[in-house]
Amino acid sequence: MIIDLSGRTALVTGSTQGIGRAIAAGLAGSGARVAVNGRRQESVDTAIARLREETGVDTFIAAVGDLTTEDGVREVTRAVPDVDILVNNLGIFGAADALDISDEEWRRYFEVNVLAAVRMIRAYLPAMKDRSFGRILNIASDSAVVIPAEMIHYGMSKTALLAVTRGFAKDAAGTGVTVNSLIAGPTHTGGVEDFVYELVDRDLPWDEAQRTFMAEHRPQSLLRRLIEPEEIANMAVYLSSAQASATTGGAVRVDGGYVDSILP
Repeated sequence: MIIDLSGRTALVTGSTQGIGRAIAAGLAGSGARVAVNGRRQESVDTAIARLREETGVDTFIAAVGDLTTEDGVREVTRAVPDVDILVNNLGIFGAADALDISDEEWRRYFEVNVLAAVRMIRAYLPAMKDRSFGRILNIASDSAVVIPAEMIHYGMSKTALLAVTRGFAKDAAGTGVTVNSLIAGPTHTGGVEDFVYELVDRDLPWDEAQRTFMAEHRPQSLLRRLIEPEEIANMAVYLSSAQASATTGGAVRVDGGYVDSILP
């Protein structure tokens, strides 16, 4: 299958590192003009420089703005007025004892992981419907389905994101716009390395720490390893393509078999 995104403009939120940066690279590699988003100009500029070096592509756009605020959304939409592909990747996670999570933390997780995506969809979906083409992809998590005891506030936010996806897919019904969630499994990023070492012995070498984490905290994984960001990006690129025109309202799994269920 040859995926050609030439002529398409994409925006990937929270794309200065990790899964977001890998998705930005994948979309650009398939021909899309890609806007890279982060809160600070410096981090966005650094990410774009690395992406240009890694991909050999020079079509990246800086889209600086804090999407947890309405002002930040306006800054980003001014930088990128129209997009064909919106990937809502921005998110936070972390371990916490369930009874110690404050009201403020519950609200923060909902604000960052859910409302930021809603704001971006509201900003870009109307024009997508008018053009009869658009791809909206919300990066969810296995934690939306298998709520982790050590971060139920994160799981809650990702479950809500699945509902947001399904609802906006219905709003876009029959318009040529698709709206999907991508359920990412435990993925190897810098932030996840820090998270792993919160739960296992910090003195362990990384390979051993990863194996211990998967065995003790994610034993359902059929891969028995962390997923690489590029593996998530491969599915994101497909769902952004014309070939994925009949996939909408879905929660597509790239979870390494972590969720012990036939569906979703």
